[in-house]
Amino acid sequence: MLFESAALGCVGFGSTVIKRQGSVRWASPVALTRQTLKGSQQTSSHHPIDLTGREGMDIERRQSEIIDDFVKRAAALYDAAPNLAGLILEATAHPLLFAFSEILSVPSLARLKGTQYSSSLDVLRLFAYGTWSDYKRNAGCLPVLLPDQVRKLKQLSVLTLAEIEKVLSYDHLMEELDVSNVRELEDFLINECMYVGIVRGKLDQSRRCFEVQFAAGRDLRPEQLDNMIQTLNNWSGTSDNLLHMIQEKIKWADTMSEANKMHRKEIVDKVEEVKKSLKADLHLQGHGEIFSEPGGMMDYEEDRSRPKSSTFCKSPLQEATTNGLRQEGGPMNSQPVLRFADSVSNNSSTDCLMVHP
Repeated sequence: MLFESAALGCVGFGSTVIKRQGSVRWASPVALTRQTLKGSQQTSSHHPIDLTGREGMDIERRQSEIIDDFVKRAAALYDAAPNLAGLILEATAHPLLFAFSEILSVPSLARLKGTQYSSSLDVLRLFAYGTWSDYKRNAGCLPVLLPDQVRKLKQLSVLTLAEIEKVLSYDHLMEELDVSNVRELEDFLINECMYVGIVRGKLDQSRRCFEVQFAAGRDLRPEQLDNMIQTLNNWSGTSDNLLHMIQEKIKWADTMSEANKMHRKEIVDKVEEVKKSLKADLHLQGHGEIFSEPGGMMDYEEDRSRPKSSTFCKSPLQEATTNGLRQEGGPMNSQPVLRFADSVSNNSSTDCLMVHP
């Protein structure tokens, strides 16, 4: 059995879009049922699913439990053909059961072949793989269906159509479901399909179509198994290849990360070496400027080779006196000195002379 769980795991699928008379209206599933069931109570005589309760949230689990219950009951009725026929009738009319291949595979049901109840086995096979159109084509060799069975087979027909196309025209749906008008079709899709949780989509009356967003899967026909196995094998191979590629990318990323770390460490080490070299060069350059460069301190040997000199500062009066002594060639005459001293007494500047021995 293949049954998608996206909607069945949680029937409260949010909001459904309905377009009627050119307007768009959003409504919750509960609101949809309240406004559409007023004129179609006869189409919802089965026990409705409470979308706000535990039953709606656990529909997939309940589906599995229902199947297990029918399988056990069918296995227990090994030699009771009438009871097996009644069990098939009950299963095909159950409002929450949409998969029948597991029940069909119970060995005890094979005993119905060749008996007056063999048509019940054909009905069960029809509900597992067929549609309402199939029933109409073979109605002469099949028993008359109960209203609950008719509704169930039409629900299954919608699932089959949704597997083929995602945009279903109203005309095609009305022909396949044997519905006479658009309002009846929309009520069926809302109340018997979306409300139950087997499909989700948008009803667009302006375009006269039903856009399918989700549809539960039906039982696989025997001829579909090989194709399904091949599809799963292809998917498995693609997944393995993708996983291998991801692992290779992870290894490459790890290698590049280690290489980047080593490169960063080399750069940091080189920077530290350059810093140390610059500090050493600056230290040596500082000493060279102090002892050898022009404008700095004289070299000691150069200083020793130069002649000694004494430096002293003389005032203008002393300079004049010295000049006077040199001019007279003898003892200094006081009058010229005094006259010169008077002329320069107001000058406070001094001149420094270098006198060599």
